Parts: sequence; C-alpha cells; structure tokens
Amino acid sequence: MAIWTKPISIEILTTSHIATAAERLGIEFIEVGPDFIRGRIPVDERTKQPYGVIHGGSSVVLAETLGSCGAFYACPPDHRAVGLDINANHIRGVAEGWVHGIARPVHIGRSTHVWQIDMSDDQGRITCVSRLTLSVLAPR
Repeated sequence: MAIWTKPISIEILTTSHIATAAERLGIEFIEVGPDFIRGRIPVDERTKQPYGVIHGGSSVVLAETLGSCGAFYACPPDHRAVGLDINANHIRGVAEGWVHGIARPVHIGRSTHVWQIDMSDDQGRITCVSRLTLSVLAPR
C-alpha cells in the first residue's frame, strides 16, 4: 500500500526542483515506489571535493532531497515537512559515475518523520548512510 497522500511521480519531482540546488548539482529522480523514492547524483566537477572523490556534502544534498520529498508527499495534503536534523556516515569514496540513493520512512508520525537514505555506487557498494528527521507543519 502506498504511503503517498499527494500526487507524486518522477515528472512532478523533477519539475518541482527546477532552478534549485538539486538541479544545479545534477540530481535525477529515478523511481517512485509505494514507500520509497530513488534518485542519483553524478560524481563530477560539481560534486567532487579537491581530492577527486564525491564531496560528503553532495551526498548529504542527495539524502536531504530524497528524504524531504518523501516526507512532503507522505504528510497530509495541506501540510509540509521541514528538516530538523540530518546525519551521514560516509563509508566509501566515489571518484566517477553516480551515487544512487533510496529514501524510505523509518517513522511517519503526526508531527515528525524520520527517513533513512542509503547510498551506493554504480557497482552497488554502500557509500553513505543517512538519517533525516523532519518536522511536519500544518498550514498557517
């Protein structure tokens, strides 16, 4: 059973990120499942650190983008979700290709959500794990 409370698709996600950090860093939405969002970020001059591998902050941008989208589309239709806390454990550096992420809810509550975002390289090896806590805000 799908957790989404609002219409969601790759097209909707892509369009809503025009002229944002996610678009500028090359983040792409790949798949929307019944309880997950999958996306990816390129490892290139926009996203690398000086030592030739993906910048940890780039992985965090991917994680927060996927998790925030998940929370927004899973909260009540007239509500929105804003990030409270994010953590990331960087496990493996990636020098080329893509970092793929999948966001799934750990907790969907009335006032908070917690989302787990697992990232991997093109070979499927884990690169980063992140957890995002969000506050659900009612309309003003």
